[in-house]
Amino acid sequence: MILVGTVCAVLWGIGWAMGAPNRQRWGMIAAVFVGVILAHLILPAGHPLRQNTGGSWELWAIIAAFVAIIWIYRLGLRRLRSRAAPPVRPADDAMSEAELERYARHIVMPEIGGAGQMRLRGAKVLVIGAGGLGAPALQYLAAAGVGTIGVVDDDTVAASNLQRQVIHRDADIGRAKVTSAARAIGELNPYVAVNSYNHRLTGESVEELIGQYDIVLDGTDNFETRYVVNAACVARAKPLVSGALSQWEGQLALFDPARSGPCYQCVFPSAPKPELAPSCAQAGVFAALPGIIGSLMAAEALKYLLGAGRPLRGQMAIYNVLDAQNRVIKTKPRADCPICGANSSDGKS
Repeated sequence: MILVGTVCAVLWGIGWAMGAPNRQRWGMIAAVFVGVILAHLILPAGHPLRQNTGGSWELWAIIAAFVAIIWIYRLGLRRLRSRAAPPVRPADDAMSEAELERYARHIVMPEIGGAGQMRLRGAKVLVIGAGGLGAPALQYLAAAGVGTIGVVDDDTVAASNLQRQVIHRDADIGRAKVTSAARAIGELNPYVAVNSYNHRLTGESVEELIGQYDIVLDGTDNFETRYVVNAACVARAKPLVSGALSQWEGQLALFDPARSGPCYQCVFPSAPKPELAPSCAQAGVFAALPGIIGSLMAAEALKYLLGAGRPLRGQMAIYNVLDAQNRVIKTKPRADCPICGANSSDGKS
């Protein structure tokens, strides 16, 4: 046993000197244990190696099993603690020291400051779609300190998503996107509360859900959902940040007819024919494009919540990454819009 202990100590020391991570060092020691057990099983009784390593494989098997039980116990305990630990929030309304440090680069900005960061902390944002656009939007909303984020998606993670939906990992394939996104948000910022909705938005429940949030981001890839979400946002007077992608080009706008400007259906009265607006699966999409448009969607939501700058209300930004061209076009409400026509102020953007 002294010989085996010496070999393990030497291997650990070599690994430490070479800067090998603990996992690799423990792997080398595990290999030694397996080698010793195999030697006892293969070599004949009375062999010097067997005599110098305890004389019996049973002893080493017991030691290995004991170590494995301890390792499994510690791993399980660590996971239970991480799941049971509540978000680290102070009891009062003041930000903790950890939050002040986390958001320091926001707080020093005159347009945000401590009051603005507290406004984000108390805000509720609903993101519909945890795919290409939802992924970066969710990450930046969480990083910025939005207090409550809702995630709506009825899909599961597929291998083909990982080329652009950066909130998901290879290990998440087959898992519900809302579950994967909630995990990523929790790892990024434990001060954010996440509400997951693993279903498609249909029926009257859409309005009830949207009514619980301050602003909605729509990153879905089908027009049916876009029109349902738009109608619910108009009915509840909630601003809607809408984004879309195709191949090399993306677009986004803030639709907020309750505070002037058009709604989504004013600009897109009806869904285009399928051949004119193919899906990402049919036409493809450049990997980095969702990151650009999704980040801009998060920026518009954060600006709205902070009351900073000039929002894309009554405007639509279009960005072509292939030619590095960006343009902004004006949009106007329609008096005959079946969704917001009665709420339009005077037809001006």
